[in-house]
Amino acid sequence: MFWTFVATVICGLGAAGIALGIRAVTRNKAPKWLIPVFAGVGMLGYLIYGEYAWYDHKLSRLPTEAVVVNTESRGIYWRPWSMVFPYVTAFSTVDTQSIARDTNNPDIVRFTLYRFEQKITDTVSHRVHIINCATRELVPIGSDGTPRVDNLKTLNRTDVLYATVCTD
Repeated sequence: MFWTFVATVICGLGAAGIALGIRAVTRNKAPKWLIPVFAGVGMLGYLIYGEYAWYDHKLSRLPTEAVVVNTESRGIYWRPWSMVFPYVTAFSTVDTQSIARDTNNPDIVRFTLYRFEQKITDTVSHRVHIINCATRELVPIGSDGTPRVDNLKTLNRTDVLYATVCTD
């Protein structure tokens, strides 16, 4: 968060410097209001770039064992550009190293699902899940170690999560 602030200020100062250069080249005939407008556009441009580059940056930092199984793109009304060009605001990954089959029933698979969200500060949460590969039923495990059957979901056969966890 601190470094984002510093980079935003530097981009604003750089853009204001460009406006000062324009005023110098035009022998101060360009209006003075050009300087704060350029500074504002420079800062806003950097923040917009950061929003759109967030997903690729996070992907580049993931280990090779992480497989992206879901992305969420949505428009946010206070960011009108995202209504035209939505960007990834959240995604989920499976740690393939955490996939473990039940010794008694190989159709039952336990794995860890990570969720990354772009908010004011990035958030990462993880939760252990169990999936029955035969019936495609997905159940999260509660903090006490018991399955949360009230949150049971049935996945499609084409779901990336199902394909990633249930294929050998």
